[in-house]
Amino acid sequence: MPLTHDFKETIRTRAQSDPAFRQALLREAVECILNGDLPTGKAVLRDYVNATVGFPALEQRAGIPAKSLMRMLGPKGSPSVANLTAILSALRKSEGVHFELALAPDTARRA
Repeated sequence: MPLTHDFKETIRTRAQSDPAFRQALLREAVECILNGDLPTGKAVLRDYVNATVGFPALEQRAGIPAKSLMRMLGPKGSPSVANLTAILSALRKSEGVHFELALAPDTARRA
């Protein structure tokens, strides 16, 4: 089901005024991708980009044409690891965050 214009506008308004919300969107996208849910991760990344930097600015930061970025993060898009890394690196720097991986407590006990 496609998102309504009002919902997307609500996300944009909240993201522009709430840094914690923006960071949570970006974190959710990364977690989805790392947990194997690429379609959801791409959708959240697309919402994040639309609500924050925009595709033209991401083009400059990631070195990937805006139309290619939009296709990659679209429902049928299939970004390469190199392109996904460039996108996430640019967004991470733009947001001023750093991501770290850690074992979940229950995973650490099994190791």
